[in-house]
Amino acid sequence: MSIRNIKSNFLFINKLQCFKYSTSPKSVATVTLNEKNFIADEYTNLTPKIISYLNRNLHLQPNNPLCLVRQRIVKYFYSSFTHGGNPTFSVYENLSPIVTTKQNFDDLLIPEDHPSRAKSDCYYINRNNLLRGHMTAHQSELLRAGLDNFLMIGDVYRRDEIDSSHFPVFHQVDAVRSQLKEQLFENHRGLNIFEPDFDPMHPSDYKNSIDDPTKQSCHTLEAAKLMETQLKNHLIGLVQALFGEDIKHRWVDAYFPFTHPSWELEIFYDNNWMEVLGCGIVRNEILANAGPNNTIAYAFGLGLERLTMALYKIPDIRLMWSTDSGFLSQFHDKGIDEKITYKPVSVYPQCVNDLSFWLPPSLTIDTFMCNDFYDLVRDVGGDIIEQVKLKDKFIHPKNKKHSLCFSIVYRHLERTLTQAEVNEVHKEIEKAAVNSFGVVIR
Repeated sequence: MSIRNIKSNFLFINKLQCFKYSTSPKSVATVTLNEKNFIADEYTNLTPKIISYLNRNLHLQPNNPLCLVRQRIVKYFYSSFTHGGNPTFSVYENLSPIVTTKQNFDDLLIPEDHPSRAKSDCYYINRNNLLRGHMTAHQSELLRAGLDNFLMIGDVYRRDEIDSSHFPVFHQVDAVRSQLKEQLFENHRGLNIFEPDFDPMHPSDYKNSIDDPTKQSCHTLEAAKLMETQLKNHLIGLVQALFGEDIKHRWVDAYFPFTHPSWELEIFYDNNWMEVLGCGIVRNEILANAGPNNTIAYAFGLGLERLTMALYKIPDIRLMWSTDSGFLSQFHDKGIDEKITYKPVSVYPQCVNDLSFWLPPSLTIDTFMCNDFYDLVRDVGGDIIEQVKLKDKFIHPKNKKHSLCFSIVYRHLERTLTQAEVNEVHKEIEKAAVNSFGVVIR
């Protein structure tokens, strides 16, 4: 199946509806997702393959390794934080992946020119709606609902390269923990969360600054440092619960638009430092926009796939989506703390084909969006696409035409592919590239 870009037509297919998007003003196209209709526009860049991943909820499937790791994380927070014998944290695992740009960006203070908003990075339903790029997209709505300590778990969607550790859909655990002055300074009642000139009931009267690398200007140093200590201790406890008490770790200063200060936590795993999560003190503007408040909060986010692949020695992220019993049976009826090492059912050979093409005059090697091509390859080839690499860039010295060469690695997870059937798929990718981008195959 070919994918046409916005210059011509989009063809979207799912179980509910087949439709065509046209730039003609006489036709109005709609996207139907989860029984809801959305008007398509120039931002629409969903593909049939991406739509097919909706509602799979791998993190809730008992035989899937992602489910085991999710349960281990929830268990840690349930056992570590209780109030009156009940868990302090509430858990939200069925939030709709369809969000607004306000939820995904504006509520989180992500600037208009931030690269994470680009069509090359997101799966847009239309200008105002998209498939969430992070679980943090639900943070403000839960804060507005009056929640103070919660975990958000679900699938997120990002346009990305194709290899054994990257997939356009993955799963995240995000969390927020907020505290009142009486909770934070339980044993030091004379201390305050906010500086004297900040009124938490009228936050708009104060311009909060993040110029100081140690804290936001509205917070006292005591509040910021105590929250930082709590945050880091809680997250070190989490990685120790997952990887063992002796796991080496380190903190790296980071930047996120929605937290300050911010950090990334890395662990020394398999002879390399591996980033496992990002975190920080929630920007007070976010809390204030959710309603008048007098709290301070921390937040963090981690990817389930990265942790799961490390814990169970799973070599290819595509295996998370496998329905093969040889894979799923290795995690069936296992205790959540049981040590499991994935054993390959069998190893099937790769098939590698190159695809070179001349770009049309309207595009150059710098303006061509590789993520557009990756989506096209994935949509045509499906799950037999193991990797796509940009192999070569070339500008003809005489006619100045621009050319790109991609290497496409094909491998089936459950059987051996023949070169003949790979060639057939490869030919369909060539046709789709010609139709979508106006390229000329070399």
